[in-house]
Amino acid sequence: MRIEELDDVDGDGNGVVHSKQIVSVDAKRALVGAGARILFYPTLLYNVFRNKIQAEFRWWDQVDQFLLLGAVPFPKDVPRLKQLGVGGVITLNEPYETLVPTSLYHDHGIEHLVIPTRDYLFAPSFVDINRAVDFIHKNACCGRTTYVHCKAGRGRSTTIVLCYLVEYKHMTPATALEYVRSRRPRVLLAPSQWKAVQKYSSRQPANTAHSPSGDAVLITKADLEGYHGNYDNNACKELAIVTRRVMARPMMARLSCLFASLKVSGVCGPVTGRLPEARAC
Repeated sequence: MRIEELDDVDGDGNGVVHSKQIVSVDAKRALVGAGARILFYPTLLYNVFRNKIQAEFRWWDQVDQFLLLGAVPFPKDVPRLKQLGVGGVITLNEPYETLVPTSLYHDHGIEHLVIPTRDYLFAPSFVDINRAVDFIHKNACCGRTTYVHCKAGRGRSTTIVLCYLVEYKHMTPATALEYVRSRRPRVLLAPSQWKAVQKYSSRQPANTAHSPSGDAVLITKADLEGYHGNYDNNACKELAIVTRRVMARPMMARLSCLFASLKVSGVCGPVTGRLPEARAC
């Protein structure tokens, strides 16, 4: 069976999507869904087999202090997850892929967020990504670990984890992917999943009243003393806030790099180290 990537459906200038395109996409989604159903148990058994014979083929891996990324858990795994401090599970599987019912998680005091996402070529929606990222952060703030999984812990679940690292660990998508691969080498994203991470990273922030860069320049009449020129005395008596959008780094970071360059030669940049730990409640 050959599965190809599906492109997004484009509408015309009036926002009308052609019915033929809808039928075509729905047919391809149905085809991919049928293929995923056929391949689910063979690939699941393959993963179980490799997990048994290869020590490095772990069922789950710790990505952050309060974050686990892995494959679909079995009912017998729930007590073990609870021992590891898991207080929340995010399931990216469709119903036929889900092996643990929500009631079993609740019996062990574990919250369960279900975001059904089709395998292979598809990514969670922007709304679902936000829900999942907030779910992870809420648990981390209270010292609870979240287990994010799909079938194999490679694509759909990795998409959520990358978005969390982008949002709360302030990583770029590329840096986040490199870091996750260092923890779980077999992660592999479909083009649509990688595109979802990039779109999440580049989303426009809401308009706020404060300076976009966090820098403000206060100008008073005293600042203008000693300079020759005509200016309005009444205007200079008031404080004015001048803001300027900085696309790369805030002004203080630029000044820090400038001062450092006067002492030593080299490139000023962030020092790669351990991820910052989430604060407990």
